[in-house]
Amino acid sequence: MKFLADRSHLAIVAAKFSCGAPRAGSEKGPDAIIKTGIFDNIASRANLTLSFYTSSQDDAELELPSDQDESGLKRPREVSAAAAHISDSVYQRARPGNFVLTLGGDHSIGVGTVSGTSKAIRERFSGRDLGVLWIDAHADINTPETSLSGRLHGMPVAFLSGIAKSPKKGIFDWLEDSHLINMKKFVYIGLRDVDEAEQATIARTGIKAFTMEDVKRFGIEKVMDLALDHIDHIGDETPIHASYDIDSLDPEWAPSTGFSVASGLSLDEGVYVAKRLYQSGNLIALDLVEINPDVATSQLNVTVEAGCKLIKSALGA
Repeated sequence: MKFLADRSHLAIVAAKFSCGAPRAGSEKGPDAIIKTGIFDNIASRANLTLSFYTSSQDDAELELPSDQDESGLKRPREVSAAAAHISDSVYQRARPGNFVLTLGGDHSIGVGTVSGTSKAIRERFSGRDLGVLWIDAHADINTPETSLSGRLHGMPVAFLSGIAKSPKKGIFDWLEDSHLINMKKFVYIGLRDVDEAEQATIARTGIKAFTMEDVKRFGIEKVMDLALDHIDHIGDETPIHASYDIDSLDPEWAPSTGFSVASGLSLDEGVYVAKRLYQSGNLIALDLVEINPDVATSQLNVTVEAGCKLIKSALGA
């Protein structure tokens, strides 16, 4: 891994937050993964030392604001404060050059994870931009003005890109230029449930997006070739943060998630994406989000097993 100072250490952040989504449960996702024993297995197979950091919406010490809906957004100050806390947690672990794995949690935590990695990379490599692979059924690029639901788990990319601005004090006003990402080094994979306003934003801004139709047309191998080439198209090698929503997988493989969408990636395709990221040597951070143990509980083991395979593949374990 070219951009890691310490290849023998894995920093794991358990981000137990579901306040950006309409239903609770994803805050239990990290524990569902951890209790499988996956990290003991990874540590021995990949010869890694591990450190764990847990952050929870139930932690009184965080003092998350008691929130009300505002500016058309649901629980905006709570979500913003949680994301700011996660951003600093990831930054503190990425800044020394560690690989950071964050377990969610709903995808609003992506504002925190990616911004933390972005800031760390810019400081470590003299302003270098971060590449981001967003693997998801949904584009998550609604703004406060375009969102039909007001739920912030559908807006992280908009805030990370600067397309969405802080609507009021205390709502993502902590984001600085160093936190934001260069959308010329951003790629979607697996899209299949995208709002009209999001489609317009993607088309207007020229964001590289591979839908499930593209995956079926070109094959996942070609899609990954194109995705990685795009992230490095300026000619310099780029550190990559992959943010993996479990709903990118077809419900056959990931039934325990809040917003499953038919005709998604097969587990083999999802694993292939993760393996290619590892083989690139440029992957420095990974999120796995939106596993919800309160959904399809009788099939939770199927979803958790799929999530574990994605993690192992991305870590080369």
